[in-house]
Amino acid sequence: MGMPFFTKTNNHVLGLDVSASAVKLIELREKGSRYRVESFSIAPLPENAVTDNNYTNVEAVGQVMRTVVERSGTKLKQAALSVTGSAVITKIISIPRPESDEELEAQVELLADQYVPYSLDEVNLDYYIIGPNERDNTLVDVRLAASRRENIEDRIAALEYAGLEAKVIDVEAYVLENSYGLLDDAIPDYGPNGMTAIVDTGATLTTLNIIQNNRVIYSREQGFGGKQLTEEIQRRYGLSYQEAGLAKKKGGLPESFVEDLLDPFKDLMCKQIDRSLQFFFSSSESRSIDHVVLSGGVSALTGIDALLEKKLDIPVAIANPFSQMTLSSRVNALSLRENASSMMVATGLALRSFD
Repeated sequence: MGMPFFTKTNNHVLGLDVSASAVKLIELREKGSRYRVESFSIAPLPENAVTDNNYTNVEAVGQVMRTVVERSGTKLKQAALSVTGSAVITKIISIPRPESDEELEAQVELLADQYVPYSLDEVNLDYYIIGPNERDNTLVDVRLAASRRENIEDRIAALEYAGLEAKVIDVEAYVLENSYGLLDDAIPDYGPNGMTAIVDTGATLTTLNIIQNNRVIYSREQGFGGKQLTEEIQRRYGLSYQEAGLAKKKGGLPESFVEDLLDPFKDLMCKQIDRSLQFFFSSSESRSIDHVVLSGGVSALTGIDALLEKKLDIPVAIANPFSQMTLSSRVNALSLRENASSMMVATGLALRSFD
């Protein structure tokens, strides 16, 4: 079945999140009842090195991976990566309770052929048993994940270019399930029926994940991200794309920037999030959610949480998976704090060290 998605690691792994704009690295260790951030690094990717979740320039991605590893000071050589959106197909299927692992594999492959729109020879396929089916105790529910083989091979090749070994290729929605548990201090307990929306807005994509009872029950991608604001800055002020991105993050733009570009972008971002939520409501019996958590680089925009909370009339928090963690002496605390909301995926991947 190729490189698995749900393998137990038995070793510490680096969490490497490769987005359209950057590579982010996290290494975690357990210290008593808490986690410690052992290593952290982030570095930008060349424009268009990753497009639509595909590694369009494997060598460039591998080089930036090598850079973040060297900067972090980590000694680990095994890593966990993720696939998301159109790059992966996920499904929960119900099958008769198998008598053996061989029977389980045979049943899964037979049913997978119905849900995967490619030959099984062209995909990496993995699965695990969730537990007994709630309605029929003669059945078990199985979580299935499949991705085109080239998606996985490109990720493995980039890691090898960086001198790393692929230990786990995970599914991003399930990675968020891992890191969601680190947000307990920011989200009240709404009980088993409570719903939280995690909205991750990166450079080119906004991903909505609805979590109920610590499990992702709905996921949707939308083509909207911070790159649109960067390109507007580039056009308005005659900057290069790299200069515009730096100015957006570090400041130094004219006073008119806030009124002319930033505020309209934040309003548009709120509308996009509201639209994604409406899609969820229209496809389910739910008509409300209890909390929104913003993650991704764009969530760092000043005041976006308060603005969204006002427009949706729902409590909104900015993700910080490190709020209850300690830091090793080699971690840049200021940089980690500034980038915390964009580190949910990398942190969830690093948590695979403790399966």
